[in-house]
Parts: sequence; C-alpha cells; structure tokens
Amino acid sequence: MPRPSLTGRRAAPLAVAAGLALVVAGPAAAPAHAASTGLVLGEVYGGGGNSGATLTNDFIELANRGSGAISVEGWSVQYRPAASGSWQVTTLHGSVPAGGTYLVQEAAGAGGTTALPTPDATGSIAMSGTSGVVALVSSTAPLSCTTVAECGAVDLVGYGTATLHEGGAAPGLSATTSATRRPGPDTDDNAADFTSETPSPQPSGAGGGTTPPPTPGPLRIHDLQGTGFVSPIDGTAVTNVPGVVTAVRKSGSSKGYWVQDPAPDADPRTSEAVFVYSTSPKVAVGDSVLVSGTVKDYYPLSSGETVATTSNLSVTEISGSTVAVLKHGVALPAPEVITPTSVPGTYAPDLGGANIETAGPLDPSRSALDFWESREGMRVELDDVRVVGPSNSYGEQYVTTKPDQARTPRGGTLLTAENATPSGRIELATTDGSALSLDVGDSLAGPTVGVVDYSTFGGYLVSATSLGSVVKGGLQQEVATPQGRRQLAVATYNVENLAPTDPDSKFSRLATGIVTNLATPDVVALEEVQDDDGAVDDGVVTAGVTVSKLVDAIVAAGGPRYSARSVDPANDADGGQPGGNIRIVFLFNPSRVSFVDRGAADVDRTTTGTAVTGILPRLTLSPGRIAPTDPAWDDSRKPLVGEFRFQGKQVFVIANHFRSKGGDQNADGRFQYPQRSSEEQRIQQAKLVHDFVASILRRDPLAATVVLGDLNDYQFSPALAELRTGSTTGKGLPILSDLINGLPADQRYTYVYDGISQVLDHILVTPATRLYGPVDYQVVHLNSEFSDQVSDHDPQVVRLFGSWL
Repeated sequence: MPRPSLTGRRAAPLAVAAGLALVVAGPAAAPAHAASTGLVLGEVYGGGGNSGATLTNDFIELANRGSGAISVEGWSVQYRPAASGSWQVTTLHGSVPAGGTYLVQEAAGAGGTTALPTPDATGSIAMSGTSGVVALVSSTAPLSCTTVAECGAVDLVGYGTATLHEGGAAPGLSATTSATRRPGPDTDDNAADFTSETPSPQPSGAGGGTTPPPTPGPLRIHDLQGTGFVSPIDGTAVTNVPGVVTAVRKSGSSKGYWVQDPAPDADPRTSEAVFVYSTSPKVAVGDSVLVSGTVKDYYPLSSGETVATTSNLSVTEISGSTVAVLKHGVALPAPEVITPTSVPGTYAPDLGGANIETAGPLDPSRSALDFWESREGMRVELDDVRVVGPSNSYGEQYVTTKPDQARTPRGGTLLTAENATPSGRIELATTDGSALSLDVGDSLAGPTVGVVDYSTFGGYLVSATSLGSVVKGGLQQEVATPQGRRQLAVATYNVENLAPTDPDSKFSRLATGIVTNLATPDVVALEEVQDDDGAVDDGVVTAGVTVSKLVDAIVAAGGPRYSARSVDPANDADGGQPGGNIRIVFLFNPSRVSFVDRGAADVDRTTTGTAVTGILPRLTLSPGRIAPTDPAWDDSRKPLVGEFRFQGKQVFVIANHFRSKGGDQNADGRFQYPQRSSEEQRIQQAKLVHDFVASILRRDPLAATVVLGDLNDYQFSPALAELRTGSTTGKGLPILSDLINGLPADQRYTYVYDGISQVLDHILVTPATRLYGPVDYQVVHLNSEFSDQVSDHDPQVVRLFGSWL
C-alpha cells in the first residue's frame, strides 16, 4: 500500500444529487393533476416539541417556484391523519415572492429548545411526527376528500404510512427529520419529490412574504476567488453574491451547491464559480440566486492533520450561507471545452518545496495545478476521454485530457520520472456517487460535463453532472509464459492484507492468478499476508490458517500443493493494518524445488537475523530475516531470506516489503515539489539488503540471487539506486539488475495509483544469474488496471536457468 488512507473520510465523499442522465426509468404513472409550477409545499415537519426534538413547534413551509409573486390571501394549509379523519385548517394571508418561502407555524409540543423563525401564518394543528397528509388549498373550506383527484388541492403531500398521497408516499418523519422537497421540478410523486432531511424552517420575511426581492451586493464571485490559490477575502462576510446554481450535493460530509457567474471578467486567473456549503441545500440547478455568508478556504484534512500541517490545497467556499432564489430555470453558463492542448504540459511548478498558495498569483499557462485552480467550481466539458485509472468503490476514476501523453500500450498514463505527474490526468466522479465500473482503456464518448472540485484526498477532479457514453476497451488479464522443464520460475505478489476472514472468493481469485495467470511459479513470494485472525489486535501473530487456506485454494484451482516458509513478526511491530501483523511468505512447489532449512528450531528468528557464512555461501538461518532489530525496519516489514535448490543449483531468494510512502506530502498539493519524508527509511532498508547480497557475492561471485517484492518505490528512485549499487546516485558498481528496466519504457509499471501507472514492485537479479541462461521476465497485469480487482498490485515472474544443464 503506497499511500496513507485518510481515516474516516472516504464515506461517500461525492454523493450528490444533480440530475445525472444515468437513471433508467420505469413506466411513469399518469399524474393525478398537473404538476405544480408555482406554489408548492416545500417542507413538512410534525415532530416539534417531541422527545429528542430541537424545534418547539410543528411547521409547514411553502415555496414559490414561479417567476412572480403569488397571493395566498384566502388560501389555507390543511392537515389530515395518515389513515382517515377530518381535515384541520390554517388560514393564510399575504403573498409569497418569486423564489421565496412562506412559513406556517403549527402546534407546539412539550419539548424542544428552539423556537421557529417568525412565521408568516400561525395555526394550532398538532401534526403527527411520523405519518400524515398536508394539502395546500386555494380556499379555507375544510376538505372532505379521500383521493387526490377529489381534493383538487394546489399541492398535496402524504408522508410515512399515509394512505393519501401523490404517487408514492414521502418518507416517514421523526423528531429530527422533516419531509423536504428535492431540487428540480414537481413530479406529482411525493416519494420522488421529497426526502428526509434535518428540519430547516425559513420564513419569507417581514410582511408575510411581500418583501421585494433582494438585489446583488457589491462583490462578484471572481472577487471572492481572486488571482491566487487562496481567496483574498478569506474569512470575510459577503452579502448577495449573484450566480446561477450549476450542481447540487445533497449528501456526504460536505453538502452544498456550486454557483457560477454568467458574466465573467476578463482575467484568466480568476474563477467565476464557488462552492456554497449548506447542510440542507434548497436550491435547484438553474436557479438564479443571491448568496450571503462567509468566504472560507476549506482544507480537506486526514486524521491528525491541521490546516498548518496539511499539504492539500484548499477549496474556496461560502460557509454559514443563506440564499435568495430570484428565478428558476435559468440557462447555465456554457461549459469550457477542455481539449488536449488546454492544460499545460507541466503538472506542477518546481518551487523548491515552497507553498504554491503563497508563491504569487496564479499562472494558468504554467502548470495543471494553476490551470484547474483558475477554474475552481466552474463548468467544464471533457470530450471523448480515456480512462487511465479504474473505478473504485468510492465512485472515483481517472481520465486523461491528453490521450497521447505518456501512454501505456494498455491505455494508462505512465510516471516516467520523479515529480513528473502526467498533466492530462484528472479525477472524475459523478455528482450522484454512481458506480461506473470503468477499467483502464475504457472511454467516455462524447461530452462529459461537470464542475471543477478538489478531492477529499487531494487533487483536482471534475464532479460530473452528465457523462459521455461508456465504451469498453476490452482490457484482458495477462497470462505468463509457462516455465520450461529446466527453468526456475520465481514470482512476487502483494496479496493486499490477505486474512482468513476474507471471503472465499478472494482466496479463489488469488489462487487462479497464481495457477493460471502466473503459470504456477516454482517459488512465490507473497507480501501482506495477515495473521490467523486478521486485523484483530489481540496478540495473535501466527499465519498458518491464512496460508493453509490459500494453499488449499491453489489446489482447488488445479495447482500443486505448495509448501510454505515464513517468520512470524513481533506483535504490532511490522506496520500495516493494526492487528493484522502482515508478513512475507514463501510458497514453493516441492515437486520442482526444495527449500534448505538451516538453523536450530529453538532460535528466535523474529529478532535474530540471518547471516551469510562459509567459504561457499550459506545462510545461518533459512528462512531468516535481515537485521530485524535494525532501526531501518522500525514499524516496517523485515525481508525474508531463503535458500532453495533447483535441479542441484543453489538459489538465494530475498523477499521484501519496504516502507510505504505514507507521510509524504501530497503530489497534488500545495508544496511543490513535495517532500518525500518516507524515502530516507527505504534508502536505509535498501542499503541493508544490498550489503547482504554483497556478502553472498563475496563468497561466490556467481551465486544466483533473486531480490524481489513490493519495494514501494520507483525504478528511478534513490532507494532503488542504493539497492542496485550501494549508492543513492547509482554511480557505484551494480550488483543487482532491476528487470523492469529491461522492458520497453512504456511497459514499466506494476501498479496504478490515482490514475498514474507506476512501478512499486520489482524483481532484481545478480548479474551472474544471466550466465546460467536467458532471464525471462514478465509483469502480469491482472489487477491494478481493473475496477474489479482482488489486489491493488500486479504480480510479476522471472524464469531462470533455461540453458544451465
């Protein structure tokens, strides 16, 4: 796992309602009467004063969705119990302005602590807090109807178990929830039109709704956004900022909506849109609004982070907001079409580690970070984009706006150097949280339209309100070439926190990958094998159950019954998922290769390191660990070393799982270039492994040695240079050859992270290994490019000794 997760922040980060054209609708029932286009019931709450309620009174709120004021003089709101009963009446007076609301206060309960805002009308109806029927009627005569058609009401909502309702019933209510109308047109289906929300009564204002509409204040959105990454008026209260609602987010941890000014200025640095934070947004796409509140630069924070320590960029938003809706159905600003040449070729500027937010004004032609910041919140259109990072369970995927940039043969986009993030790659999420199940190489034909946002985990994204048509690219899992009779096949596979509590399907799919896709290697080094009760922090460190379950699954998949060797870690000492005690395990096919066990059975191999001894090299402990008490391995996996025999030939295998990149600054964030604080520990780990290999070669320069595993670093990194040569500059004498570098440059990747194909897993061999025959090496792509993956890493395999005998 190369990056840290952000604890508790991934739950539905982009679950938003904004009218995606992705829903397959069934046959529509004919409405009981024409859907309302003017005055409607906007919110109904019957839990006022009940146990657990904050508000003291029940209420009914009207909303005017028309283009002009509507008089309610001589009208009424009426209530009837859920099953049957007499209608109770509250008379209305005055009018409701265009885009305005009208608050009707009803009976109080014994509890609650907060009075309603000043109501526009007052009644004494004790409404049910769970189920009932409310009607808006253009007279004050009590209704006597039992069907919607008989009632002839202006609008009607039945909630909970009510037997009278338009279409289906609205959700049942409680002391803490109201039935709140969704944005969008009235469909005459209460179930579709209303959702359960926190009560939020809003009066239309003094005079019973006759207050004239407000006018725009002195500031426009581009004044809020300014010419830099942070708002020039961060922390300042603003009044009546005009804009048009372009998208709405109704769920998740950051509810609200985006507004964009249809009258932009001439400065390319200033965004014309802003996010409005609102726990209960009551606006619809196409509403012309005036927004008031406080300008705030919001930073998404992971567990333990503060605004001062995070490397994420901020999102400029209006918080503590209120809104006046001036008009519905306004045309949205046209989206900017992003072409392959729109975004600069450089992803981020080199500022020597400085904060881009304080390094001067934006320059949209300088970097992708500048470009997307200058369009924060604005509508953009991506045409015919290719997927470069598969969909995940959080509704995220990555696409590229530059189809020819660093392209892999399978459709990804490649990391070719440190700090060389492909600038065309951009995250894409649907504003309603739809799961798309896209693989690398798939595409979205035609326009995909959305608003520019910044991810909870760092990095710009397009929150799509409409998607292009999905075109599958037909990506297939790869299958390795089987080893010959005289070839030794050695593989590495990170099995991603494999635990006995995982479903049988995971074991079955991993087994199929080993037997079919890897062609049953003779030796498999597994990383991230958890202990016998998984991520339960109870002191258990053995992993026999986990390993046996995988071995049995391999047999069931048609493979051999592998034998296994490993060394249990000290409890909670090797990092990874707390309580999981991940470790490295060797599986080997005893009919093809033998394991040389060395060392007394009573030696504590957890803390006692193996060493190389003898005139010809042999291990003091096999299996053993390299310098397990060295500080280089603090809170990290220790390498597993084993001595094997293949057709009489001695082979040393050193399996590794170096420290992850957790704790590094965000490559998509404000510090450029980011600090890689985890790198120093990997360099120290690489030095210990390099020196161990050197101790083997000093005794036998022709010793066949394979170093492999999840090294959590790139082929061009200082850590890999240290491992190969004993120097972070790579200028020392190489004693190991990194086989990934023998592949064509566009095929060098084993992992896809945030839409970037990159190398984290490696197989290295000593130079003399090639004397025994061709070295055949393959990365077997079967996971990282697919939305349906059993691990986030791709395995790889090397075949040795083809002409040795």
